[in-house]
Amino acid sequence: MTLDSLATARARQLADLVARYDGRAPRYTSYPTAVQFGPQVDEAVYRGWLAELPADDPVSLYVHVPFCARLCWYCGCNTRAVNRHEPIGEYVQLLLTEMELLREAIGRRLPARAIHLGGGTPNMLSADDMAAMFERLGEAFDLAPDLEMAAELDPSTLSRDWVRAAARHGLNRASLGVQNLDAAVQEAVNRRETFEEVAAAVGWLRDARVRSINLDLMYGLPHQTKANTLATVDAVLRLAPERIALFGYAHVPWMKAHQQLIDEQALPGPAARLDQAESAAERLIGEGYVRVGLDHFARADDEMAAALAAGRLHRNFQGYTTDAASTLLGLGASAIGRLPQGYVQNVTQELGWRVAVQTDQLPVARGIALTADDRFRGEIIERLMCDLAVDLAEVCVRHDRDPREISEAMGRLTPFVADGLVRIDGGHVEVLGAGRLVVRSICACFDAYFAPEATRHSRAL
Repeated sequence: MTLDSLATARARQLADLVARYDGRAPRYTSYPTAVQFGPQVDEAVYRGWLAELPADDPVSLYVHVPFCARLCWYCGCNTRAVNRHEPIGEYVQLLLTEMELLREAIGRRLPARAIHLGGGTPNMLSADDMAAMFERLGEAFDLAPDLEMAAELDPSTLSRDWVRAAARHGLNRASLGVQNLDAAVQEAVNRRETFEEVAAAVGWLRDARVRSINLDLMYGLPHQTKANTLATVDAVLRLAPERIALFGYAHVPWMKAHQQLIDEQALPGPAARLDQAESAAERLIGEGYVRVGLDHFARADDEMAAALAAGRLHRNFQGYTTDAASTLLGLGASAIGRLPQGYVQNVTQELGWRVAVQTDQLPVARGIALTADDRFRGEIIERLMCDLAVDLAEVCVRHDRDPREISEAMGRLTPFVADGLVRIDGGHVEVLGAGRLVVRSICACFDAYFAPEATRHSRAL
């Protein structure tokens, strides 16, 4: 078969996938998803959950920093652009108060093995901000000597001094937002940065002995093509990151008003998006990266690849993770936490969060308590999202469930089986080949809350 005929066959396959499966589906960074969170989980419920946490069970911590030097128009995060430090400093002081409120509600100093700084842009924090935060965190939690400390960073605003300051507090993982290096794409989404800035940032992190670096790339942005996607991949491969995330742009202007600034006519269509994603994936696999789940790639010697091979990979609101903690405590505006009893989310709007903390309230807005059925279906969905396979018989035994309870869900898999995207062998379900591209829709078959006609989720492809 010639290269032209291969390209034609690939284009037909992608177009067929789009025609059949380009509906809307959750990203399944939790189950139930955030759409199901409600006000029934309030501060009182959260305090009860915190008081019940086992004293010797290590927790993970997420700290949300909702500030950026610029607002990227594609962004789906809860953040705002600021050009002075005063609002950030005031926010940090309230974060310190929230940390103290959390410590008092827990009533004891729990062990912590992981801290993730997200945003927004955590490198908007000053050295003094970080020193104050980590001092308070150390008072509230017993920080492990081998603490995993990760931060999401903007390479265009990062400095060597910031990296050195963060390293003093244990920074050992970093994620740099690159997205796409083409000038026309960057102009169309209000994010301008150069390869040289990214390379300098990686160099500073390596010098600071940060052991794992992830680079975030995107596909499906305005004016993005297969050619400039592959050019970006080839450029960042020169930096030898341990991990690369390849996210599809989710155009949801009804949820994120600033996305209305993007020219929808310049967005690639679904088949072109998939071609960008699969072409990039092929290039990364060809360079020795292991494909992880829906959108991550890891070097073969990275612990994420090892976790995938061992069936120990997990998924949370930061994406794929090796973090196995049963409790993730969120701090800051919009932060989401996960506890054995359920999910909880802080007030999304920064002003409301500030008011709650200033009045000595844990700033909880909503959440959901997990039922036995949620835990059962959640494990099925997480294993499919992570391993692209699940042994339903084993999951049923672990949760003391009758397999007949999911017979309706199994029936919904019929089109995927007929199209060669899923194989069912007894109680074993496996996602095949191009089925990886529609795994969110496959997972939705097991989602008791999912309504196919809902428009609150991004497109599946």
